[in-house]
Amino acid sequence: MLRIENLTCGYGAFQAVSGLSVTLRPGTITGLMGANGAGKSSTLMCIAGHVAAKQGRLWLGEREVTPLSPTERVRSGIAISPEGRRLFKDLTVEDNLKVGGLIHPVAEFKRDRDRVLTLFPRLGERITSLAGNLSGGEQQMLAIGRALMARPKLIMIDELSLGLMPKVIDLCYRALVGLRQDGMTIILVEQNTDRVLAVADDVCVLESGRMVWSGTAADARNDSNLTAAFLGLH
Repeated sequence: MLRIENLTCGYGAFQAVSGLSVTLRPGTITGLMGANGAGKSSTLMCIAGHVAAKQGRLWLGEREVTPLSPTERVRSGIAISPEGRRLFKDLTVEDNLKVGGLIHPVAEFKRDRDRVLTLFPRLGERITSLAGNLSGGEQQMLAIGRALMARPKLIMIDELSLGLMPKVIDLCYRALVGLRQDGMTIILVEQNTDRVLAVADDVCVLESGRMVWSGTAADARNDSNLTAAFLGLH
């Protein structure tokens, strides 16, 4: 679904990611893991087009998306639920969903919205509330839902469980499993190592902007050196 070839990106003179190459299988969840500052969020923002690639190429299926703008990448099937959620807090839940679906005809909004509300029923109860008045868990649901309104082939979710109650985390993870069952490809950045390894099909581990390990989640769980050195498990 997504092929990254020798990707290098950063901010000004700072190089956040160096020489990253990885291929994501369609209909899978890939956990992108590593310590704070490893380059995980920069990788996602580069795939989304918000951080320029200094080197390398990106392919979505058979189409190269490296030269595309962020909007064009959304149209091609890439969506992101960013770290910090970045909602329009002065807009209602429904209006945030409308923003997410702007690339599609207005007549199709209700169908796409209802699909999101089926996945996250709580948003239906809060549909007229301002995003800034939602709980942290509701805001995370809305951030994911807004990304889904673009009908992506690939959705990237940055720091899913940060600051959320366990019950809400469980709900969000169930939603991800359902999306995978529907054939969506997912990249998940998450500090909760146990949760990632429990749900992911594949894992990539970054350290200081470079990939230091990649393989199946099952192999990651069984590699004691990996979990102790890079993932904080002992």
